[in-house]
Amino acid sequence: MKQFNLAALILAVASTASAQTDGTMPVMGHTGTSDRAAPMGDAATYEVEALTIAGAFSRATLPNAPVAGGFLTVTNGGVQDDVLISASTSVAGMTQIHEMAMDGDVMRMRQLPDGLPIPAGQTVTLQPGGFHLMFMDLQQPLVEGDTVAVKLTFQHAGEVEIMLAVGAPNAKAAY
Repeated sequence: MKQFNLAALILAVASTASAQTDGTMPVMGHTGTSDRAAPMGDAATYEVEALTIAGAFSRATLPNAPVAGGFLTVTNGGVQDDVLISASTSVAGMTQIHEMAMDGDVMRMRQLPDGLPIPAGQTVTLQPGGFHLMFMDLQQPLVEGDTVAVKLTFQHAGEVEIMLAVGAPNAKAAY
Protein backbone atom coordinates (compact mmCIF):
# COMPACT_ATOMS: atom_id res chain seq x y z
CA MET A 1 0.00 0.00 0.00
CA LYS A 2 1.37 3.41 -0.92
CA GLN A 3 1.95 5.85 1.93
CA PHE A 4 1.34 9.56 1.54
CA ASN A 5 3.23 12.47 3.02
CA LEU A 6 0.72 13.61 5.64
CA ALA A 7 1.70 17.28 5.46
CA ALA A 8 1.36 17.33 1.65
CA LEU A 9 -1.99 15.57 1.89
CA ILE A 10 -3.32 18.08 4.44
CA LEU A 11 -2.16 21.03 2.30
CA ALA A 12 -3.65 19.55 -0.86
CA VAL A 13 -6.99 18.75 0.77
CA ALA A 14 -7.15 22.19 2.38
CA SER A 15 -6.47 23.82 -0.98
CA THR A 16 -8.95 21.58 -2.74
CA ALA A 17 -11.89 21.67 -0.40
CA SER A 18 -11.84 24.27 2.34
CA ALA A 19 -12.98 27.84 2.25
CA GLN A 20 -11.81 30.41 4.72
CA THR A 21 -14.35 32.30 6.78
CA ASP A 22 -14.15 35.29 4.44
CA GLY A 23 -15.04 33.09 1.46
CA THR A 24 -11.58 33.18 -0.13
CA MET A 25 -9.59 30.11 -1.02
CA PRO A 26 -6.04 29.53 0.23
CA VAL A 27 -3.25 29.53 -2.34
CA MET A 28 -0.58 26.99 -1.48
CA GLY A 29 2.88 28.46 -1.34
CA HIS A 30 1.50 31.98 -0.99
CA THR A 31 1.00 33.87 2.24
CA GLY A 32 -2.12 35.71 1.12
CA THR A 33 -5.39 34.69 -0.48
CA SER A 34 -7.30 35.74 -3.52
CA ASP A 35 -11.01 35.82 -4.02
CA ARG A 36 -10.60 35.90 -7.79
CA ALA A 37 -9.27 33.12 -9.92
CA ALA A 38 -7.81 33.56 -13.36
CA PRO A 39 -10.39 32.89 -16.09
CA MET A 40 -10.04 29.49 -17.74
CA GLY A 41 -11.97 30.19 -20.92
CA ASP A 42 -15.29 28.74 -21.93
CA ALA A 43 -15.87 25.35 -20.34
CA ALA A 44 -17.48 22.73 -22.57
CA THR A 45 -20.96 21.35 -22.01
CA TYR A 46 -21.58 17.59 -22.26
CA GLU A 47 -24.82 15.69 -22.61
CA VAL A 48 -25.62 12.06 -21.88
CA GLU A 49 -29.26 11.01 -22.01
CA ALA A 50 -31.23 13.62 -19.99
CA LEU A 51 -28.13 14.89 -18.13
CA THR A 52 -26.16 18.02 -18.96
CA ILE A 53 -22.68 18.46 -17.46
CA ALA A 54 -21.11 21.94 -17.46
CA GLY A 55 -18.48 24.05 -15.76
CA ALA A 56 -16.00 21.18 -15.28
CA PHE A 57 -12.69 22.23 -13.73
CA SER A 58 -9.90 21.25 -11.39
CA ARG A 59 -7.14 23.18 -9.69
CA ALA A 60 -3.42 23.23 -10.37
CA THR A 61 -1.40 21.24 -7.85
CA LEU A 62 2.08 21.47 -6.45
CA PRO A 63 4.60 18.88 -7.64
CA ASN A 64 4.23 15.62 -5.66
CA ALA A 65 0.79 16.58 -4.31
CA PRO A 66 -1.03 13.29 -3.69
CA VAL A 67 -4.60 14.54 -4.25
CA ALA A 68 -6.68 16.99 -6.27
CA GLY A 69 -10.36 17.79 -6.66
CA GLY A 70 -12.72 17.83 -9.62
CA PHE A 71 -15.72 20.13 -9.83
CA LEU A 72 -18.70 20.37 -12.21
CA THR A 73 -22.44 20.91 -12.45
CA VAL A 74 -24.91 18.20 -13.47
CA THR A 75 -28.46 19.10 -14.52
CA ASN A 76 -31.01 16.33 -14.83
CA GLY A 77 -33.59 17.49 -17.38
CA GLY A 78 -35.38 14.14 -17.32
CA VAL A 79 -38.22 12.65 -15.31
CA GLN A 80 -36.12 9.86 -13.78
CA ASP A 81 -33.66 10.29 -10.89
CA ASP A 82 -30.09 9.27 -11.69
CA VAL A 83 -26.95 8.70 -9.62
CA LEU A 84 -23.31 9.55 -10.36
CA ILE A 85 -21.91 6.17 -9.30
CA SER A 86 -18.24 6.50 -10.24
CA ALA A 87 -15.54 8.54 -11.93
CA SER A 88 -12.10 7.66 -13.24
CA THR A 89 -9.11 9.37 -14.79
CA SER A 90 -5.66 8.27 -15.92
CA VAL A 91 -4.01 11.04 -13.85
CA ALA A 92 -5.01 9.39 -10.54
CA GLY A 93 -4.60 5.92 -9.09
CA MET A 94 -8.07 6.20 -7.57
CA THR A 95 -11.03 8.56 -7.97
CA GLN A 96 -13.85 8.83 -5.46
CA ILE A 97 -17.01 10.90 -5.10
CA HIS A 98 -16.80 12.94 -1.87
CA GLU A 99 -18.83 15.30 0.26
CA MET A 100 -17.60 18.03 2.56
CA ALA A 101 -20.02 18.78 5.39
CA MET A 102 -19.96 20.45 8.77
CA ASP A 103 -20.08 18.10 11.75
CA GLY A 104 -20.56 20.52 14.64
CA ASP A 105 -17.63 22.92 14.35
CA VAL A 106 -15.53 20.58 12.21
CA MET A 107 -15.55 20.32 8.41
CA ARG A 108 -15.40 16.64 7.47
CA MET A 109 -14.83 14.98 4.14
CA ARG A 110 -16.28 11.57 3.37
CA GLN A 111 -16.63 9.28 0.40
CA LEU A 112 -20.13 8.68 -0.97
CA PRO A 113 -19.85 4.92 -1.59
CA ASP A 114 -23.38 4.72 -3.06
CA GLY A 115 -22.73 7.66 -5.38
CA LEU A 116 -24.24 11.11 -5.67
CA PRO A 117 -27.99 11.33 -6.43
CA ILE A 118 -28.98 13.59 -9.33
CA PRO A 119 -32.75 14.08 -8.82
CA ALA A 120 -35.01 14.49 -11.85
CA GLY A 121 -35.55 18.13 -12.77
CA GLN A 122 -32.77 19.36 -10.49
CA THR A 123 -29.16 20.56 -10.67
CA VAL A 124 -26.37 19.25 -8.46
CA THR A 125 -23.13 21.21 -8.21
CA LEU A 126 -19.80 19.66 -7.29
CA GLN A 127 -17.80 22.60 -5.93
CA PRO A 128 -14.99 23.43 -3.51
CA GLY A 129 -16.22 22.93 0.05
CA GLY A 130 -19.11 20.64 -0.98
CA PHE A 131 -19.59 17.65 -3.23
CA HIS A 132 -16.52 16.96 -5.38
CA LEU A 133 -14.50 14.33 -7.18
CA MET A 134 -11.37 13.37 -5.24
CA PHE A 135 -8.40 12.33 -7.36
CA MET A 136 -6.02 10.34 -5.14
CA ASP A 137 -2.54 8.98 -5.80
CA LEU A 138 -1.91 11.55 -8.54
CA GLN A 139 0.34 10.23 -11.28
CA GLN A 140 1.44 13.75 -12.28
CA PRO A 141 0.88 17.35 -11.18
CA LEU A 142 -2.15 19.16 -12.57
CA VAL A 143 -0.82 22.17 -14.44
CA GLU A 144 -2.78 25.39 -14.91
CA GLY A 145 -3.95 25.69 -18.51
CA ASP A 146 -4.03 21.92 -19.12
CA THR A 147 -7.11 19.73 -19.30
CA VAL A 148 -7.81 16.40 -17.61
CA ALA A 149 -10.00 13.69 -19.16
CA VAL A 150 -12.46 12.17 -16.66
CA LYS A 151 -14.96 9.38 -17.30
CA LEU A 152 -18.20 9.77 -15.35
CA THR A 153 -20.53 6.79 -14.90
CA PHE A 154 -24.20 7.34 -14.11
CA GLN A 155 -26.61 4.64 -12.97
CA HIS A 156 -29.12 5.23 -15.79
CA ALA A 157 -27.49 7.57 -18.32
CA GLY A 158 -24.32 5.49 -18.61
CA GLU A 159 -20.82 6.79 -19.27
CA VAL A 160 -19.55 10.08 -20.61
CA GLU A 161 -15.99 11.41 -20.91
CA ILE A 162 -15.54 15.05 -20.03
CA MET A 163 -12.57 17.39 -19.93
CA LEU A 164 -11.79 19.36 -16.78
CA ALA A 165 -10.01 22.66 -17.36
CA VAL A 166 -7.16 23.04 -14.87
CA GLY A 167 -7.27 26.49 -13.34
CA ALA A 168 -5.24 28.34 -10.75
CA PRO A 169 -4.65 26.69 -7.37
CA ASN A 170 -7.43 28.91 -5.97
CA ALA A 171 -9.92 28.58 -8.83
CA LYS A 172 -13.55 28.61 -7.71
CA ALA A 173 -15.18 27.99 -11.09
CA ALA A 174 -14.52 27.38 -14.74
CA TYR A 175 -15.32 30.57 -16.57
